[in-house]
Amino acid sequence: MTVLPAVRGQFPALREEAGRIAPAYLDSACMSLTPEPVLEAMQEYYRDYPGCAGRSLHRFAEEVGSRYESAREAFSRFLQAPVDGVVFLRNATEAINLVAQGLDWKSGERVLISDQEHNSNLVVWQRLSQERGIRIDVLPLPEGGGFDSQALEARLDRGVRLVSLFHTSNLDGRTLPAREIVELAHARGAEVLLDGCQAAPHQSVNLERLEVDYYALSGHKMLGPTGTGVLAGRPEALASLRPLLVGGETVEWTTLSDHKLKPVPHRLEAGLQNYAGVLGAHAAITFLDHVGLEAVSEHDRALNRRASSALADEPRVHLLGPHDAADRPSILAFHIDGIDPHDAALFLDAGHDVLVRSGRHCVHSWYDARGLDGNVRASFYLYNNDDDLDRLIAGVRELLERIPPQRQTRASGTSGSRSAGSGRRAASPPRAAGSRGAVARSARLRGRAAPGRGASAIGSD
Repeated sequence: MTVLPAVRGQFPALREEAGRIAPAYLDSACMSLTPEPVLEAMQEYYRDYPGCAGRSLHRFAEEVGSRYESAREAFSRFLQAPVDGVVFLRNATEAINLVAQGLDWKSGERVLISDQEHNSNLVVWQRLSQERGIRIDVLPLPEGGGFDSQALEARLDRGVRLVSLFHTSNLDGRTLPAREIVELAHARGAEVLLDGCQAAPHQSVNLERLEVDYYALSGHKMLGPTGTGVLAGRPEALASLRPLLVGGETVEWTTLSDHKLKPVPHRLEAGLQNYAGVLGAHAAITFLDHVGLEAVSEHDRALNRRASSALADEPRVHLLGPHDAADRPSILAFHIDGIDPHDAALFLDAGHDVLVRSGRHCVHSWYDARGLDGNVRASFYLYNNDDDLDRLIAGVRELLERIPPQRQTRASGTSGSRSAGSGRRAASPPRAAGSRGAVARSARLRGRAAPGRGASAIGSD
């Protein structure tokens, strides 16, 4: 059933070794795994030409400078954006902050977000509301998927300076109609910022066709290393931003009393760059290009259809988001009646070597508005296979057997095949007192230290 079986062997974290079972890694929406070519590209920099780009004239500096700009050209092709419209940053959070804090806001101007945004596309606006007096308008999204264009138009008619939305949701995997949103916003004089973290790794993104002003993404969600991100967009829009940081690499010249900034994108890339990371990110998108994003998308859909179909027969399992798995291909988010999501994740890891995420997935506001504590999220990528799904499905079914339903189980209110569009406010699901006991009784429980910051899913969600 899977269409990309040969890819898996290029990911060291998934190789089976003596005494180690390869995990079923289903947490790529948080962070994807890294293939060998990416690791090799980063090692090559430190081993063969560990220099500073744009400063010295020796061979190391010339080599890394050439490769750094080649990476920019590669992202330009990958995103169909102008070369001078590609800015290298640490992550999408920095990219969103650069736009948000770089615009010259006037008190009373409006930004429009959805009610399902990642904290990175929420908190910065709340801060600007407090500090600069901007107004935050919220666009509610239909629980069961779809998009309400009329609701968007009604809010745009109030006068909005910037529309800032996710392209694909990290909560339930839905993708918004980006081209339609941009057209409606531009017709009313508003710019558009899209959070592309969950879209760019899984589908072809053509910024020239979308005509989006700003597009943010993180390398660590698309096979690249941590600490790498991109803000892409229209060069003239980027040039209007006040840089978050200034200093080294951002200036043409300085005196003791003045300075002149470089053109974009360099004026927005302050200080010594993460050269190894950028070159690793270049290798990552080269890997994706070789596989083909169309094949990746189809692979995601095939996996999600199968997993969704299997869990649809379980009356205590409620899926979030669009009814059709094809409309949320990379993410399968679900709540199990009577079982705490963190307990479920621990059980799947300890008993079935299945790695998923649990909690509120950095979208605390959405869960708070519905009185929910969180849910389990399995997310798929090109290296996942049928065995990963079998272990996930078996783990969920065993957990349902071990933890009997509560006598007064309350519906989660999430928009799965049985609960979509119910219109009910969801109560916080009862915590299953016996679920951690079920983890302790798991057949292949592995001893581990008490969770600290590195295992802070319960604390940070």
